[in-house]
Amino acid sequence: MKTGAEHPPSSARKPGKPPRRRAADAAPPPPEEMSSPAQRRARALLGVFFVLLALYTLQSFLPALLWGCVFAIACWPLYRHAVQRWGHSNWIPALFTLFVALIFLIPMSYLAVKTAEEAQGALHWLDSVRHEGVPAPPWLEELPFLQTPVANAWEKYLADPQQLNQIFHSLDTGGHRVAVTKQVTSLILRRSTLFLFSILTLFFLLRDGASIIARLITVSERTFGQRGEIIARQIIFSIHGTIAGLVFVGLGEGFVMGVVYAFAGTPQPILFSFLTGVAAMIPFLALPTVMVAALLVLIQGKMVAACLIIAIGCLVIFIADHFIRPVIIGGTIRMPFLWVLLGILGGVESWGLLGLFLGPAIMAALHMLWRMWSNTETVRAPHRKNEITS
Repeated sequence: MKTGAEHPPSSARKPGKPPRRRAADAAPPPPEEMSSPAQRRARALLGVFFVLLALYTLQSFLPALLWGCVFAIACWPLYRHAVQRWGHSNWIPALFTLFVALIFLIPMSYLAVKTAEEAQGALHWLDSVRHEGVPAPPWLEELPFLQTPVANAWEKYLADPQQLNQIFHSLDTGGHRVAVTKQVTSLILRRSTLFLFSILTLFFLLRDGASIIARLITVSERTFGQRGEIIARQIIFSIHGTIAGLVFVGLGEGFVMGVVYAFAGTPQPILFSFLTGVAAMIPFLALPTVMVAALLVLIQGKMVAACLIIAIGCLVIFIADHFIRPVIIGGTIRMPFLWVLLGILGGVESWGLLGLFLGPAIMAALHMLWRMWSNTETVRAPHRKNEITS
């Protein structure tokens, strides 16, 4: 009968010798340690090659994907709270996606309907002008200066139907109308397709956001270290600050001016309120819309109301652009407003409307890098709990 003496306990092993491990228990070294520096460089070049190839392949849809990322970053705090309250499911990102789509579709539908109505009215007005001319408005008699030359020019070029018909025939409106219609139809179809892809991108980013963020943090730490996450936080905070400082402030300007338009008797005050709000998202761009509204009121003979629109419009734009926006945007990302303004204007010129968000984000990352390189102390991005990692 065999006893346990044949298998000595661990205490009976010779001191100084570690226990022998089986081959299956030995953990293999990671692939990065087994490869040579040349192989690591080759993998890096291969990765860069495929990234550039993917960007080239998706170049037509990059604006849609970037818009989806902007929407996702803007919705992420509210979406995170909703998931924490009701749990993770597919209907929550679907509801958020539907809400964002309606935010754009409802105003655009209203704008399209009003534009069609105004276009129909403009066609009727042009038809009456070709037969009757444009009569001189009453406010011409109230001009403080140049009253006679302006009245004579109006009677010569605008009040005479024959002179107007010659101007219309010289413009060849028929051919231009067909060409413009084709261009507008093609542009609408393309924009609708890009908007659909943006909405789909938003849905998938919200649904898989937690895993995407975790992977991005891992890639950032492996590639750039801790500073990569700091720059990423700065970019996200810049988008949040841009949304609050540009979009919300611009819509507030449009609401205030909409009340002024309605009080002054501006034609289509809701439409002009919407146009002013959209234009006010870009600093100093709301003023032309205010001027157009004041001009329409002036044509109706309401000089005092037109001056009131211009005065209040200039005051609202001045306060918003010089006091409110610098505090909101600059305070959020700790960046001088000059950098923000350069990012907005340069981004709009380079990227279009998408540059409203990309421009400040790029300048925020550049400003963070500048602080890292020029300061001796450790630079930290403004931290908000669970802003990225949640």
